[in-house]
Amino acid sequence: MLTLDHLVVVAPDLAAGVAHVRDCLGLAMPEGGRHREMGTRNHLLRLGEALFLEVIAVDPEAPAPSRARWFGLGDTAQVRADWEAGRRLRGVVARTDDLDGVLAAHRDLLGQAATMTRGALAWRFGVRPDGAWPADGAAPHVMDWGPRGNPAASMPDLGARLEALLLTHPDPGGAGQLHAALGLADSPRIVDGPGPRWSARIMTPTGARTLT
Repeated sequence: MLTLDHLVVVAPDLAAGVAHVRDCLGLAMPEGGRHREMGTRNHLLRLGEALFLEVIAVDPEAPAPSRARWFGLGDTAQVRADWEAGRRLRGVVARTDDLDGVLAAHRDLLGQAATMTRGALAWRFGVRPDGAWPADGAAPHVMDWGPRGNPAASMPDLGARLEALLLTHPDPGGAGQLHAALGLADSPRIVDGPGPRWSARIMTPTGARTLT
């Protein structure tokens, strides 16, 4: 079974991503760190005991990786197009204790496992050869934190909590079947419309807000 681990805003640059979250939620996201394997950098916002929001972008100070960047960040034109189209909350990541089994069953969709790091943290993450989102973001990236588990509990608590996730998709039934085939627990509500496009209802100290 896959469990929702974190939400991901993919930004053309970190400042734009953090500003978008601040505009939507009224909160300034704390800095996360750098991922040397992918040449990326992030900011993080705790949404629960084992759930968080990530804003991620290419780190302009880092060398380019030898492989395709994760979250589709290697395709700068597409990142910009998605951003301008309002596809900013680009998708979700789910965790599992059986990453090898999940990837073996869905390798064409989810890719192969790679070890990633951020500071002292290390984890295994499924990455497609092209670095793209599985099913253009309708399906989650999949990962395993290992015995240390999700790090959200160690993040500053700014009072944000996820209330609901919504996926807009031109084939809601097909997207739901995909989630079921992957064993995604607590699958989001899926509605018909152009997409894939995500939105999240998040409770903040100033009330419920919507992140897109």
